[in-house]
Amino acid sequence: MKTNLRNHSWLRLMCAAVVALFSMTVMAQTGEDEVLNKCEVMPRYPGGEAAMMKFLCDNVKYPKEAQEQKKQGRVIVQMVIRKDGTLTDFKVVKSASDLLDAEALRVAKLLPKFTPGKEKGQPVSVRYTFPVAFRLK
Repeated sequence: MKTNLRNHSWLRLMCAAVVALFSMTVMAQTGEDEVLNKCEVMPRYPGGEAAMMKFLCDNVKYPKEAQEQKKQGRVIVQMVIRKDGTLTDFKVVKSASDLLDAEALRVAKLLPKFTPGKEKGQPVSVRYTFPVAFRLK
């Protein structure tokens, strides 16, 4: 009986090791990399934050239907800036309305590549969050 228990524990340990190895292999094969919430050097829009705000202001078109419904507010958009500066995984983390959210995402997807963030001198993928404000005059 003791031999069976000892063999069973060894078998469970081996199964856990195989599962862990398989998980790492799948992650490497799909090219996924860890996405950080912050890093030593955060990603940078070409020209800096002021240039990014100008880009957003120049490209946001207040949806006519939202104006008619007097919808306004601030949409918080989150995206991932990959190691090569490309932008992916866009989502709204704070909604103002469906119409305004859609416009904020549309414009976010127009943004050019960023200078990627760095951790220990190496480029890393980082989550990046920013507001898009909609105000009626």
